Amino acid sequence: MAQTRSGSNLIWNILSYAVLILLAVLSIGPLLWMLLTSFKVEDDIVTRTMVYFPTRFTLENYIKLWNQSGYPVLVINSLVTTTLTVAICLFTGTIASYAFSRFNFPGRTPLMLGYLVVRMFPAVLMIIPLFIVMRNLGLFDTSLGLAVAYTSFLLPLFVWMLKGFFDAAPTELESAARIDGSTRIGAMFRIVIPIARNGLVATCVFVAIAAWNEYLFALMLTSSTGSRTWPVGLQLMVGEFQLPWGMLAAGGIISIIPVIVLFALVQRVMVAGITAGAVKG
Repeated sequence: MAQTRSGSNLIWNILSYAVLILLAVLSIGPLLWMLLTSFKVEDDIVTRTMVYFPTRFTLENYIKLWNQSGYPVLVINSLVTTTLTVAICLFTGTIASYAFSRFNFPGRTPLMLGYLVVRMFPAVLMIIPLFIVMRNLGLFDTSLGLAVAYTSFLLPLFVWMLKGFFDAAPTELESAARIDGSTRIGAMFRIVIPIARNGLVATCVFVAIAAWNEYLFALMLTSSTGSRTWPVGLQLMVGEFQLPWGMLAAGGIISIIPVIVLFALVQRVMVAGITAGAVKG
């Protein structure tokens, strides 16, 4: 019986590792192929036979992308829009999350459910109302207007995630700070937010990545290079009679560098925030 159970566990372990390896290949494979393509010459990309590795490594695609397409401006626009989006969500969402976590007020549950309903509807349904609002407010084709549009569907995610971290913060410490003379806002900034800082960082990272990669709103709410973001810029490189695979691959590699750097800087804090509250000692 023991040998049978041991053999069964071995088979399951082998199958588990096989599935994990397959998932890793499916995840890393396209990125690796895009990286190799960005270093290929045109003859290695457009060919009858598959060329897996560049016959001649070149930086021509990166040089052309950087000098001829205005891509640096698009990346800077994305950085500005993402920063504004995170700042708006951080300011408004932190206060809202704290209120939902600590107060019982009329309409609290319907309002929280309303946040979920906003996330349930497809983003495309919000395009026309947002377009009209942005045009009337003079925010159309601006980074601030695009950040406000992103906030409309990212703020509910921010509030729901951060509320869970605030719920895990003990209220006793906050009550002790109130007894010592601290105000409610002071206790929030001195006690609750430092305790939930890992969760706050993790939530901000999720919002930043979503804003950085967003395409639909950026396409419909911008019309000039002054506020257009990198996903739209890459799409506009595709012409009717040309498809610059090398430049597109180079643009994709450049666009994921900020995300990799961000993960490298906050990896430990983010993991700690995601797993916070999973195990209680």
